[in-house]
Amino acid sequence: MITIRYTQWDGSQRVRLTADQVFEKLSESLAYTDDLQQGIDWLTRHGAEWEGVRVMGLDDFLEEIREQLRQRYRDFHLNDALQPMRRKLEELIDLERDTVEAKRAAQPALQDKLDWLDHLPRGVSDAIERLREYEFEDAQARQEFEQLLEEFDNIKALEEFQRRQGELFHGPQGVGYEEALRLMRDVQRLKALEDQLSSGDCARVNLDDLSALAGPEFAREFRTLQQMVALLTEAGYLTSKEGRLRLSPKGIRRMGQLALRDIYQALLRDRAGSHQADHRGVHEVRPDATKPYEYGDPLNIDLVGTLKKALPRRARLPLDLHPEDFEVFAADYATSTSTVLLLDMSWSMSWEGRFAAAKKVALAMESLIRSRYPRDYFSIVGFFTRAVELKLTDLPEASWNMGDPFTNLQDGLRLASDLLRRHPSNNQHIIVITDGQPTAYFSRGRLYCEWPLAFGGISMRAAQETLKEVERVTRQGITINTFMLDDSASLRAFVERMTRINKGRALYTLPDHLGQYLLVDYIGRKRKRV
Repeated sequence: MITIRYTQWDGSQRVRLTADQVFEKLSESLAYTDDLQQGIDWLTRHGAEWEGVRVMGLDDFLEEIREQLRQRYRDFHLNDALQPMRRKLEELIDLERDTVEAKRAAQPALQDKLDWLDHLPRGVSDAIERLREYEFEDAQARQEFEQLLEEFDNIKALEEFQRRQGELFHGPQGVGYEEALRLMRDVQRLKALEDQLSSGDCARVNLDDLSALAGPEFAREFRTLQQMVALLTEAGYLTSKEGRLRLSPKGIRRMGQLALRDIYQALLRDRAGSHQADHRGVHEVRPDATKPYEYGDPLNIDLVGTLKKALPRRARLPLDLHPEDFEVFAADYATSTSTVLLLDMSWSMSWEGRFAAAKKVALAMESLIRSRYPRDYFSIVGFFTRAVELKLTDLPEASWNMGDPFTNLQDGLRLASDLLRRHPSNNQHIIVITDGQPTAYFSRGRLYCEWPLAFGGISMRAAQETLKEVERVTRQGITINTFMLDDSASLRAFVERMTRINKGRALYTLPDHLGQYLLVDYIGRKRKRV
């Protein structure tokens, strides 16, 4: 028998993280950057929270260390820190001076020693440094100086510390020499921890110092933070290549699943409309729903539901079973499709989170098709000044292109139609996600770029060449559906001309609703529930 004992949380219990929990938070941070290392840095810098249990981030530890520094500045002052050492020095000098005075009558040359002692530096460490050259006349003074000399390094360090940071200490409580040394060392260790935490490198942080200065609980929390990246590597979500962390294939697949889950959760909160398919294909049985049998339905009989209808009529053998008693499981009929997602990667996609939303949708689409529609073909093409096919491994760290800021939709359509020609299907679709009209095109193998005639206007030649490509794609039987992330009049006018030629659909949507509309549109075109 397994016995489970529950105790009240008192803050001392270790937080047990799973790799899935940590990766979910990493995927959230990757929504703000196209660089994996930056995403990891974001996660470790800000920490994470799961259902009320928080893992502190580097910024939290950094703030605690700075508070420890501020507390010491508020509580203490260093005005009298060196007074004990100064008194010892003055006492041994007075002892030496008295001995020299007593011997001077017999040895007049000792007057030079008195003059030399009168001109010692005011700084304690400087005076000790000078006295190293001095031949003491008094044996006790020499012995006391040897003892003082053992503290020379500490005295010099404390003087330098007082000179550099003494004004920061403005508290009511004075400290003696020994307390000042401990305070100096604590501050130096705190400053080192501050530098280590600011660097963002968890491996550099001295856990012993963190435990001693901030408390054992902070050291335990920091070990939990250090575990986060290690968990991702051990679980196979991350891999190291040439000294740089990268997402593994497993990590990329998981990102797509999380993106798909987030979009479905949004659908549950705010359902968008759907489109039903006209042609039946391969069907999937739905064990969660049943319906009365109709002629032509597959005989996926729900035996329990069928018997429940027959038994009330006669609860004995032979059963009195009628045709209307038959209950069958519902089915989803799906069509096989070939789809290319055209992703605008021009500079303007960096605004308002547009590219992050589009990239998340691309990952979700790939995950949906791989898991639920494995017979479908799906590819992603990015277009900026020219078009390139994006492999799934490139997608998580793909970014809008500042170096090639133009929008070459024509080349994107050309590359997408070439990919679809290699993967024929009765249902071929190109999905365009864009926030601007074309500003680049190819003609006779040569690339042309042109700025719009005015701000928010249209590039006439680029638009004409792109519409010619739309006509060519339409003749191949490919449907183009466009999702606009900008509501400008010029973009709407251009997309309307595209839809008139191609007979596809066009929809304006905000970035945070893009995934909901696009997935509903895709699924709706594939299936019909019966």
